[in-house]
Amino acid sequence: MSQYLLIAGGILFSILGLLHVIYTIGDVYRPRRLAPMDNAVIHQMASTGVRLARGRTNMWDAWLGFNFSHGLGAVIFGLVCVGAGVFARPLALPKVTLLIPVFVGAIYFLLAIRFWFRVPAIGIAIGTGFLFIGWLLY
Repeated sequence: MSQYLLIAGGILFSILGLLHVIYTIGDVYRPRRLAPMDNAVIHQMASTGVRLARGRTNMWDAWLGFNFSHGLGAVIFGLVCVGAGVFARPLALPKVTLLIPVFVGAIYFLLAIRFWFRVPAIGIAIGTGFLFIGWLLY
């Protein structure tokens, strides 16, 4: 049973990450999902350089890049969780190893509560719950 819960949690994280990537790609061409509601802010972001990059990129491009890499990170994390569900028993992974995805999920959940909005927080809570119960049953 634990393997199915790890796989389910991983699939949920991968779906959330893939949606984030799709929304970000859409925002490159027509900002409307992960973009400010006020179009003037988008224009201001596009015309403001990033100090760390010494003006070689602007805040809007950095914003898109951050969102794209964040989504890809969630997809990869989800795939690692799926892999843990598939290979944990055959590889005889120690139970403590499976706490790593639980902790990562908990960090994502805390970030979602503090910085994001309700839908990802609920999805992350469910995915992390699957990972936690999968760990308990391992």
